[in-house]
Amino acid sequence: MKVKLATAAKVLSLPRAVALRKRARKAGCKVVFTNGCFDLLHAGHVAYLEAARRQGDILIVGVNSDSSVRRIKGKGRPVLPEEDRAEILAALAAVDVVVIFGEDTPAVIIESLQPDVLAKGADWAAGSIVGREDVLAAGGRVVRVPLRPGISTSSIIRKVVRAARSQGRKPPR
Repeated sequence: MKVKLATAAKVLSLPRAVALRKRARKAGCKVVFTNGCFDLLHAGHVAYLEAARRQGDILIVGVNSDSSVRRIKGKGRPVLPEEDRAEILAALAAVDVVVIFGEDTPAVIIESLQPDVLAKGADWAAGSIVGREDVLAAGGRVVRVPLRPGISTSSIIRKVVRAARSQGRKPPR
């Protein structure tokens, strides 16, 4: 029987996620890890996370901190603060655990968790997936998950800006 955790209980520190991972390993569960900014969650994100979850028994999602997103995506991002993004992700049925990380890559989390499966969007070339070598060296798998074409946070932001301008309004900041 699977116990449903409250949304807030699914957002863990890295040490707590590592402890959960160790318990999962002892129980014979396959742990899947993926990561991203997940700013303005959309249907493409949901499909991606559901596909990643199907690769194992537990899905741990690393979400970039606000400062990390700003360094990666630039000024004006993220639209939603890290706590909100983590809470929204944690509310999804496919997601078992969320860990916020401040580095620009998830290398530290992947090294600490040692997931059985590392999932990343198919827009990433196999050789450029951070943590790939560590996961493969430990006997794990790396899965490139197909993405829904034409759906992205950046495209949503562009649509909102265009819509605001077409109505003679200043775009939201």
